[in-house]
Formats: sequence, structure tokens, C-alpha cells
Amino acid sequence: MKKIRLFPLLLIFCLLFALGAPAASALTEPALDAQAAVLLDLNSGRVLLEKNKDERRAPASLTKIMTVLLALDAVSSGRCAMDDMVTAQADCREGLGEDSSSAGINPGDVLSMRDLIYCAMISSANEACNVIGSYLEGSVSAFVDKMNQRAQALGCSNTHFANTNGLPMEDHYSSAYDICLITLEAMRHPDFMEIANSVSYTTESIKLNDGEPIGNSNALINPQSDYGGSRYLYEYAEGIKTGYTRAAGYCLLSTAKKDGVQLMAVVMGCNGWLNAGLEEYRNFSDTITLYDWAFENFSYRTVLSTTEVLAQATVDLAQGDGQTPLYAQQNVELLLPNDVDPGSVETKVTIHDERLVAPLAAGTVLGEAQIVVEGKDYGSVRLVTGSEVELARGEFMKMKTREFFSKGWVITLLVIILVLSTAYILLVIRYRSLRRKHLEERRRAEQRRRAAAREREQQAAALDGFDLDMEAGKSEE
Repeated sequence: MKKIRLFPLLLIFCLLFALGAPAASALTEPALDAQAAVLLDLNSGRVLLEKNKDERRAPASLTKIMTVLLALDAVSSGRCAMDDMVTAQADCREGLGEDSSSAGINPGDVLSMRDLIYCAMISSANEACNVIGSYLEGSVSAFVDKMNQRAQALGCSNTHFANTNGLPMEDHYSSAYDICLITLEAMRHPDFMEIANSVSYTTESIKLNDGEPIGNSNALINPQSDYGGSRYLYEYAEGIKTGYTRAAGYCLLSTAKKDGVQLMAVVMGCNGWLNAGLEEYRNFSDTITLYDWAFENFSYRTVLSTTEVLAQATVDLAQGDGQTPLYAQQNVELLLPNDVDPGSVETKVTIHDERLVAPLAAGTVLGEAQIVVEGKDYGSVRLVTGSEVELARGEFMKMKTREFFSKGWVITLLVIILVLSTAYILLVIRYRSLRRKHLEERRRAEQRRRAAAREREQQAAALDGFDLDMEAGKSEE
């Protein structure tokens, strides 16, 4: 008997354990050495993974992405050209230590803007950034002000620059997410990725590096980088920038593309050390870990199709029952974990009521649908009509009639007409009433006249008879 009672207790315990256990579909995020990290889907800008993404940290040479962005802005706007020859100012190396990354540019050297930009991005030359800033804004400090203005305009709420290159300063900081925002803006310039993805570059000035090519410090794309040779080479990687100071640790921002999936990863505050005689740089290994994790666990899938009816809208003056089906303006593909069912997508529809009047052309935007997958917001898509919504003529005439008679001046005119008509009718009624009275009085007067006339006639007749009687009496006498 006791054994039978133990079975329900065991069953309840198993159910409680199952409910308390994590869902089998939940992704296990990889362990990272980085103190801060962000992994982005480049197609949507959605964050796939983050670790202290808004924490303010020393950005080291990731700062140079902003410096190059402003240089490319100037080229794009025509303020300068890649072929402009720039003379390095006397203080271009001010504040640079002996171990500071450099391209060997000295005061008085003349280089093209192209050389300066490549030196800043490829060899992480600190003095090249100072030369760019001084040339574009007249002084390094004025250029740094521009850097901060641009960061603020991009929505970087955890960024403040104190120099052009990322050397340690107390009020020089950024965050992993802000660095992503800056890089996304820089990638809008076609030249940026070409520069950032260059394995090496030969400067036009033979004075630099003795005329030999300068190599990219990014070990993901350069098998001959100073960071471990080819051990970190990653076939799917493209660009962008390394960074290191003692305060910042080892940093890296890069992109990668595989099977249509495009990613951006930034890691900050990584360690680097000798492990069994082998140098280990965790900014590269962490980045590879992030990319492998995403490529193995995520893929693009269509969650909304332009042929699927997402909502019905009631359109005034439309033919038929007035119900118009709405569709997504374009197919929606989302980068989702492989174990997420695309059928679990939810849409929160909003209809633009002010636009719901026929006729409407095919493709007219009448609303939007917010996309939610497993409780997470994945943005929105516009909702459009799939075909032309034709006008119902009878309803149109009714509407126009209502519109006409609802106008202020028409109402005023109708009131005036009504008042005048009422006054006219009242005048007619009063006229007729007075006329009847007048005619009645005339009739009565005529009756009185006739009665008086008859009375006079009768009196006259009576007098005539009396006179005859008198004459007859005289005759008899």
C-alpha cells in the first residue's frame, strides 16, 4: 500500500523538476574573456548577444574608427580629397610614447590624405590621426570637438573623446555598443570597408616603412600580423580595427559573412598572455567564438510573406462590403535561432484610420504590423493594399451630398432661405387672413346696405299706402 502512494509523489516531483528546468530551446551563450562585447546582425542591426554593452570603457585604438569616419565625411562632402597632400604639423607626435603605435611620420613630412587614412586604420598610427585632425579642423582640439559632436548625433550616450587616437586619458571613453554605432555609420562610406579589409598597404611616400608595405594588425584577416601569425586567421572575417592599451586591454571590432548571414562583433577588455610559451590574444579567440556560435545557431528565415493576409481594414465608400485585406509590404526575413519555430511569430497590427477612404491604389500603406517572436520585438513592417480599392458611386454621391450640406456657408444660406420662406408664408397667411376679414366686412356692409335699402323701400311702400288711404277717405267724404 505504501509503495502505491509513493508513485504519485514521485510523479509530482518529476513534474516540478521539469517545470523548473530551463527550456530546451534556450541558447547557451558562449563564455567570453572580454569585459564587454556585442554581436550584431548587420542586416537588421539587432543585437544577438551582449555583455556590458553600455559600460563605459577605454576604447584604445577603436577610437580611430571615428577619426577615419570624419576624414571620409570630409572627402565625401568635397572639403578635401584623397589626393590632397598634407604636411605633418610640428606637434603631430606630442604625447606619443616610445612604444606608441606609429607609422614613422615626423613633423614636416608630406603625405596624401589617402596615406594618412590607411596608416591610421592599417598600422594604427597615432600621429597620422593627429595630422588628419589638424588638417581638417585647424587643430587637434577642434577636431576632437567634432568627434564628440558626431558621436552625440549618432546617439552614442556613453562616449566622450579626448584625443584622436585612443591613448589613455581620464575623460576618454566609449562603450561596446557605441563603437558599433560609429562603425555602422563609417561603413556607409564605400571606401571604409575597402580600407579596413586591406591586408597590407604600400604608401605613396617612400619615406614611410622604407617603401615596404605596412601590414594590417587584424590577425583575423592578416596571416602575417604581429598577433600570432595565422593561428587566428578566420576565413569569413572582413576588417575592421584592433586596439590595445594597458587601460583598455585587447580590443577588436570586426565583421564576418557566411551563407548570407552578416555579423559584426566587438570585444573590449580582453586579456593577452603567454600560455605554455604560446602567446594568447583573447580579443581574436573571443571574436571567433562569437562568430562560430552565431553561424552554428542562427539562420535567416521568412516569417512574413507578401501573399499572407495579415489584417482586414474597413474602407469607407469602397465597393462591396468595404473590407480590404492588408499584406506585408515586403517579405520579412529574420535571423532567428534554429530551434525557434517561424510559426510562433506574432503580429500586433495598427491601422491608420485617417486613410481609410476609397478609392485607393494597390500598394497603399494603411497600417503597420509589429513583429514579436517568443516575446521579443523584431521591429515592424508596413501593411499595404494588395489591389486597387474601387469607389462605390452611390456611396460617393451620398458622401458628397452630406459634405455639401455640412458646409458652413450652405447651412447659413439654408437658414436664411428657411427664415425668408417662413416669413413669406407668415406674410401670405396674414395677408389672406386680413383679406378674408376685409371681404367679410364688405359682405356684411353690403348686407347691411341691402337691409337698409329694403327697409327704406318698405317704409316708402308703407307711406305710399297710407297716402292712398288718405286720398280714398277724402273722396268718400
